[in-house]
Amino acid sequence: MTLIFCGNSFKYEAEAVAKLFFPGESFDFLYEHLLVDGDACIIRRKKCKNYSFCFVTASLGGKRERRCGKVKNDAQNYEKLCEQILCRLLFLCLKELTGISPPWGMLTGIRPVAFINKLIDSGIARDEIKKNLSEDFFVSEEKLDFAFEISDMQRPFLNPAKNSFSLYISVPFCPSRCSYCSFVSHSIESAGKLVPDYVKKLCEEIAITAEIADKLGLVPDTVYIGGGTPTSLEAEQLFKIMETAAKNFNLSGVREYTVEAGRADTVTEEKLIAIKSAGATRISINPQTMNDDVLKAIGRRHTFRQFLDSYALARNLGFSNINMDLIAGLPTDTLESFKTSVDKAIELNPESITVHTLTLKRSSNLFGDFEKVKDNPVGKMVSYSQKALKNAGYRPYYLYRQKNTLDNLENAGYAKKGYESLYNIFIMEEIQTILAVGAGASTKLVNLSKGNIKRVYNYKFPYEYIGRFNMLMERKQEIIDFFEGVD
Repeated sequence: MTLIFCGNSFKYEAEAVAKLFFPGESFDFLYEHLLVDGDACIIRRKKCKNYSFCFVTASLGGKRERRCGKVKNDAQNYEKLCEQILCRLLFLCLKELTGISPPWGMLTGIRPVAFINKLIDSGIARDEIKKNLSEDFFVSEEKLDFAFEISDMQRPFLNPAKNSFSLYISVPFCPSRCSYCSFVSHSIESAGKLVPDYVKKLCEEIAITAEIADKLGLVPDTVYIGGGTPTSLEAEQLFKIMETAAKNFNLSGVREYTVEAGRADTVTEEKLIAIKSAGATRISINPQTMNDDVLKAIGRRHTFRQFLDSYALARNLGFSNINMDLIAGLPTDTLESFKTSVDKAIELNPESITVHTLTLKRSSNLFGDFEKVKDNPVGKMVSYSQKALKNAGYRPYYLYRQKNTLDNLENAGYAKKGYESLYNIFIMEEIQTILAVGAGASTKLVNLSKGNIKRVYNYKFPYEYIGRFNMLMERKQEIIDFFEGVD
């Protein structure tokens, strides 16, 4: 598919709309062309005396669809209005040509619930919000109801203390790379020699970050150790990281402390004891699927039996808050197989279950191999999980979306009452500062009173993180400047 822009350069949003209909595809881009052979969309703005006329002509498989609109030249937010109208016209053309009706409509942002929460907080009536999202953005009634249900669930959690923050600790190592994974993670087999130096530098960064937090009067509220797979490390290494955090931060008031135990092939009794004794209150053990053939297809080196053993071990050691992740739309998975995975997860009775929809990201091994998953009944999978989990007493409490997700669907977390993850809510709703340490970590500084959000990025790769550590620590001044009001 070729996207052609005439009289405008609204590439980013137009491409995002086109991807709703063609996930996993790459697009060609041309400018100031009006004729092209094959599948293409011409996105044109022509400025006249009083109005700018907007046209979209889309051709697909020999069929053509055309839509037009106009904007006053002196309209407030003129450029934004033109962009919105052209994207709306593009959406309608592609919907007609493909027969696809994306359930989230034209919403391309990753935080639809946060968007709704802001509209509610601004005083707009719920019915008016629903009408706007339905008529102007074409969001389906099912997704609107789902988003409002999550919004209602989140209301009691949306007021963290002003001086509070969440601490994120990154461990970017895995036993092997899953085919769908886009995270900056390294095989422990190939990058194992970096681990000792990485752990040493990570502990240094934890101490430096704690000094800054203390200077600014910031108080830790939640802790989340993720990756990668933190349990790829040895038990002593993992304990050292957690012990360093406890020595440098006052964690006595922390309401939630999560460690991703992740993959069953990394879970041992020694590691779980280390995690528990170091203060974690919540872990995540993620099967992704309960089907051994699907596990093999995505490159996970463990079986369903190993997952069951890991889960049972965690329960026997006294873990009373466990999350599981499942993914809808994995290669070779079927609707019946996915239903079985959901049913078995419910039978195991964890405190929370997160259902992701497969996303084809550029940095994943699966990207570009859309043929393997394009026919998956992912919509039916997600719909089944939503109904089955709610019937079993799990309530949806957070939601986010990503580009190139199959069928334009979402990732949603479900939890039993009282087990909603605060960290997941805070990071998705962007209502609390996240101080992040480690390779690939992204600090998110939030000032709600001013409506400011600033991100400070760490180097992505462990070797870069280790080798340029001193330079990286100089960026910490940005945290101080943000809270002290320095521009």
